[in-house]
Amino acid sequence: MTRIALGISYNGASFHGWQYQAAGLATIQDSLQNALGMVASHPVTVTCAGRTDSGVHATSQVVHFDSHAARESKAWVLGTNANLPESISVNWVREVPMQFDARHSAVGRRYLYIVVNNRIRSGLMAEMVTREHRPLDAALMHESAQALLGENDFSSFRAANCQSETTVRNIHHIRIERSGELVVIDIAANAFLHHMVRNIAGVILDIGAGDKPVSWTGKLLALRDRTKAGLTAPPNGLYLVQVDYPDYSELPKGPQLPHFLGNLPISS
Repeated sequence: MTRIALGISYNGASFHGWQYQAAGLATIQDSLQNALGMVASHPVTVTCAGRTDSGVHATSQVVHFDSHAARESKAWVLGTNANLPESISVNWVREVPMQFDARHSAVGRRYLYIVVNNRIRSGLMAEMVTREHRPLDAALMHESAQALLGENDFSSFRAANCQSETTVRNIHHIRIERSGELVVIDIAANAFLHHMVRNIAGVILDIGAGDKPVSWTGKLLALRDRTKAGLTAPPNGLYLVQVDYPDYSELPKGPQLPHFLGNLPISS
């Protein structure tokens, strides 16, 4: 038996999230398992680094699965992609030790939340970005977000149905940058609670629009009460762009930014 890690990217707009739910509901996991099973010639179960929600995208999701099939890396990549919808792609394949776990071996995840700040909607990328019609002050958004750095209790930023046993997470960095009409929230942490990034985005968008003071983020963090916070931002602007595995240096490194961010000066 061999354990294999994959790096995949996907447009989540037409899927009901990552995790398999029920027959008839399109999910990333179900599509990937079916495609891998056709190459392996046996059923395959995959584990991912981060279970993304309905409508959320990824450029650098990492998964692992076990197989007794002897296949070259090229066969896994090309064969799996040939059986996947065009909105999902395998980018790389590596054999890994059996103790590797895409989820539990990861020590960090990085997300981008991409906002088009324009009062007029575009018909071209509605599935790929979130539009905010209110003028945003990215500098105020960045300032307010720094209250979240470090290890904290993020109860105010978890989903109501979050099942995590602990609400403590460690945010490594959170940066907000603007390039033209694009405003990008860049956030990295050891792990995230359910809807945590989108709930943070909802808060700092209200601050950037001038509807709430800069101090609101820190106050919400201290309250540890989700009912006092803002709305959950839409899923279509959210991208998983990097997963860190320092004990497995053979794995390719992210991030792989969405192509339309190619000229945006985002730090690695």
